[in-house]
Amino acid sequence: MATFISRNPDETLALGERWGREAPHGWVLGLSGDLGAGKTQLVKGIARGLGATDRVHSPTFTLVNEYGGGRLPLFHLDLYRLETPAQVIGAGLEEFLCHSPGVTVVEWAERWFDPVPGPVPRPPGAGRRAWIETLAETERRIVYEDLGA
Repeated sequence: MATFISRNPDETLALGERWGREAPHGWVLGLSGDLGAGKTQLVKGIARGLGATDRVHSPTFTLVNEYGGGRLPLFHLDLYRLETPAQVIGAGLEEFLCHSPGVTVVEWAERWFDPVPGPVPRPPGAGRRAWIETLAETERRIVYEDLGA
């Protein structure tokens, strides 16, 4: 695991931008953190790093936003309103999580990755999990680990 301390939103954006430049096709990034922790700010940076030009906003009520125009499409999922993997599958989001047609970033990823025991499909390729913790008004601790190959 690695840790990054962001002292302001621009540093969170820059970290996301670096991740976006490095992201391979099929990459799935799961984000966890409280409301207002900076998950969407990180996604904005990833979109910038991929070269997407659309304005990024949280898909809380639409569940998924797609951003094109970059070197890979970005699929931004928000599982806040879903509570179980069965609801995620029922909403038709499994494809983005298990067979991403570009880069998929999932806010509230614990709703998919940390379910009660049972068979839940996992992304077959490369991925990353990140936990964002609020340390102060503008300071965040971002702990992340790479998953898969």
